[in-house]
Amino acid sequence: MGGGAADAGCQASQNLGLTDHGTFSGSLAWPFVYPWPQRPAGLVETAFDELARRWRPILDAFDEAGVNLCYEIHPGEDLHDGITFEMFLERVSHHPRCHILYDPSHLILQQLDYLGFLDVYREHIQMFHVKDAEFNPSPKQGVYSGYQSWTERAGRFRSLGDGQVDFKSMFAWMAANDYHGWAVLEWECCLKHPEVGAREGATFIRDHIIQVTERAFDDFADAGSDEAANRRILGLD
Repeated sequence: MGGGAADAGCQASQNLGLTDHGTFSGSLAWPFVYPWPQRPAGLVETAFDELARRWRPILDAFDEAGVNLCYEIHPGEDLHDGITFEMFLERVSHHPRCHILYDPSHLILQQLDYLGFLDVYREHIQMFHVKDAEFNPSPKQGVYSGYQSWTERAGRFRSLGDGQVDFKSMFAWMAANDYHGWAVLEWECCLKHPEVGAREGATFIRDHIIQVTERAFDDFADAGSDEAANRRILGLD
């Protein structure tokens, strides 16, 4: 989280003319994510304070390079949901380069409102992993999936279109909110062959990207603007 690798990544993004760079946050507090046994008071706060201390100079370096640092919200990392992102963002003083790499698959497997997440964090979502997943709890397993193999887990990643993520609503939101960031296929599926998934995934993304209209669908019926006519219609004159 500090030094050569981060500096090299920053320089590479700048050299390539990129404005956004994806990363993980690291995991100081994650081993203590479950609240039992009871955590020592202040343990999580100390972990996030240290996380912010380590990342602050890296964020500053990315700022100098004109590149956003986008943290993938991902279980196994300290930044794994909206609340933990906010805890970190506050500790880096709302750094202008601190943003989010949005991956709905990691949110649906936590049973988060992944569409509502877009509204809450719209100002910070700069990158998008287009990745599908499904969550099918049973009387025997739930979110943690009981150490089972990927094919037997209640929560598992799927090829695009084979899972439960509502991509139509997601791409509609991005069109409506003028999203200009990346939409990148990330493929992990325990059932489908990877080459089939890659081929289908590229087509899936292409077909879901919405070319935004330049005019309203009913502009043909536009009656123009006439204040006097409006007052007559309203019975004011």
